[in-house]
Amino acid sequence: MKEMSRFAGWMAVLTALAVMVLSACATLNQDEDEADKNACVAPGKLVKQIAPEAELEAFTCSFERWEEADTLHFHVTLKNVTSQPQRFRVNIFMDNGKAVGGLMPSSSKSGLVEPGQSASFVYPVPAMPVKPNEVTLMVTTGGM
Repeated sequence: MKEMSRFAGWMAVLTALAVMVLSACATLNQDEDEADKNACVAPGKLVKQIAPEAELEAFTCSFERWEEADTLHFHVTLKNVTSQPQRFRVNIFMDNGKAVGGLMPSSSKSGLVEPGQSASFVYPVPAMPVKPNEVTLMVTTGGM
């Protein structure tokens, strides 16, 4: 009888471990699926030219309503890695000839990106209902 309860206890422990492992695997797949969904292009198809004053913290894509149509939006987050306030110029070039971009922050009236701080902006691509095959992301400084 004692061996039966010991066996039942080990079975309960093993079952609990199996459930935890399966849950972790499901979460990892969900995170990978979400990352794939938000990826702007296939691996190896993104060319990045980032100024040494900036660190690219995030570059993702989504489809959102804009001008009454679902269109591609690039989400860019940059960090100022210098000891001076900065303003960044972002340019995104796609293989189909389209390009978007602008200054970050868009206006210097509210201040620049302070040292160690991050700034984000969303760039919609008019009339772009699909992701591009290749993207070049360029970040420079300046543009007061």
